[in-house]
Amino acid sequence: MKKLLIGLVVLAAAVAFGCNSNAGNGLQSSLKDQVHQFDTANFTSIQWLDSIKDFGEVTQGEKVKIVFQFVNTGDKPLYLAEVKPGCGCTLADYTKSAVLPGKEGEITAEYDSNHGFPNQPVRKTISVTCNARNKTHSTLVFTGTVKAKA
Repeated sequence: MKKLLIGLVVLAAAVAFGCNSNAGNGLQSSLKDQVHQFDTANFTSIQWLDSIKDFGEVTQGEKVKIVFQFVNTGDKPLYLAEVKPGCGCTLADYTKSAVLPGKEGEITAEYDSNHGFPNQPVRKTISVTCNARNKTHSTLVFTGTVKAKA
């Protein structure tokens, strides 16, 4: 319990000092959400509607948008604590507010095919951490092929 309290204090300090561009913009709400993410009494469950996607074939230089959807299948609000692409060629955005029981949320990935090798398969991942007891850590995968520019 003492370690959890110390961790929350450190987390609160990091949030308070790390939010330079959004200072005062929902800081209290953000901190409250993060505290719930680490409290096992507030854990829920998640069901991924699609955790593996194939975007097909794109021409090198195109940006590809991939959307992963999930449902909060538990009885507590679901919070995504961290959504981290496996490399710099992928950006990820996600539902940042609490996903209420029975509701859906999403993670949107944008892959820059300039980083792919022509005529080679692509396999990229996104790591997700949330307050779900059945899948605290999930890995989303998308695949496809980057073809050479004409």
